[in-house]
Amino acid sequence: MPTTLGRRALLGLSLSAGLVAVAGCGRGQSTPAGGGTGKLRVTWWGNDTRQANTLKIIEAFKTEKPDVTVAPEFGDWNAYWDKLATQVAGNGAPDIIQMDEKYVREYGGRGALLDLNGKVDVSKFAPGTVEPGQTDTGLMAVNAGINAPVAMVHPKVFAAAGVEPPDDKSWTWDELIKVAAAVTKGSPNGTFGMGSLISNDAAFSAFLRQRGKALFTATGLAFDVADATDWYAYNLEVMNSKAGQPASVVAEEDGQSLDQGAFATGRLGFGFAWSNQVSAFDNASGEDIALLRYPSEAGQAAEAKLWYKASQFWSISAKTGDPDAAVAFVNFLVNSIESGKIGLTERGVPPNTEVRAAIESELNASDKKVIAFLDAIKPELGDTPLAPPIGAGNLPDVVKRYGQEVLFGQSKPADAATKMIDEINANIQK
Repeated sequence: MPTTLGRRALLGLSLSAGLVAVAGCGRGQSTPAGGGTGKLRVTWWGNDTRQANTLKIIEAFKTEKPDVTVAPEFGDWNAYWDKLATQVAGNGAPDIIQMDEKYVREYGGRGALLDLNGKVDVSKFAPGTVEPGQTDTGLMAVNAGINAPVAMVHPKVFAAAGVEPPDDKSWTWDELIKVAAAVTKGSPNGTFGMGSLISNDAAFSAFLRQRGKALFTATGLAFDVADATDWYAYNLEVMNSKAGQPASVVAEEDGQSLDQGAFATGRLGFGFAWSNQVSAFDNASGEDIALLRYPSEAGQAAEAKLWYKASQFWSISAKTGDPDAAVAFVNFLVNSIESGKIGLTERGVPPNTEVRAAIESELNASDKKVIAFLDAIKPELGDTPLAPPIGAGNLPDVVKRYGQEVLFGQSKPADAATKMIDEINANIQK
């Protein structure tokens, strides 16, 4: 399996070389001579629930389009992008690709994706939910679900520690450490107030946004060494204050499945995730997990600068053998009430407002809790963050790697911040 640097090479060299023929087709689009093949391959990552739901959606689509064959390719997140990079570079990409914002510009900017403007119907999408998939080369991806970053409270851990959850309309990053440290103190050995936020790019993004910064501009990084130094220093304080897990436990937790992780199994008081994961945490923990806004520097909810994110996207390969069938399938995925009733909110709250209205009566308590949270933060939202520029999709991996050096005492925050930014800048296509 390619390493992160190997993936950079695939995307930066093999991919661009392998797409020379595509680039000559006009914005990366190609239509096979003699019409479509009637055969589609669709790839996605996710948990068992998502796999089962997607297979049911495929079967429902086949009822509507019996002349189209849809072959599923389900994968694990950790291997997904390495495999996709290899497939695209070898002109063997699946027709329909579940896409993440980290790679929209990466693949779209290199001509690997079909421009969906005027093809997929987004006329009924909620305001602001189309733009995240739009780049200077076209609509490279269509929103599969609305998401937001969320702080979670494990009620059993807090109750056992004798600690009251904070007021999420007024708490600060410093208070997060204070409350988490109190949970650790009141808990048995092995249970902590929180985990490390080193590998959480949503938390890093929120931290930056509250300073008037961001992760990215359209062409590069939107933060500097001082910002990154403060982020690493904050996470070091989380650990040193015993609010969070020690470095060795953080490393052990890295890569754990959701249901086996420390939060779901009742060994953390606070968890930080995306809102579409809440139902899975409720199920895994057997608890009614409480949802909080992220803390802010100012101690004001309106200054938390939260945002709605596309939980995932749907993209179509520019090399698809049947563009019409591929577009029909994506339209079915995001605009069909039947598809919405199967998938519900597992990929996030549907961006199509009619689909959302149609499924609300069928949602469980966890889903309704998430929708209530999304509605509550709507007046406080900041601007939608920009997708990473080409070459910067691996930012979370790089931030985490140097952050773990800080936690293990191998680097000072300022040194790690400098190396992290230098590495990311070296990968960004200018």
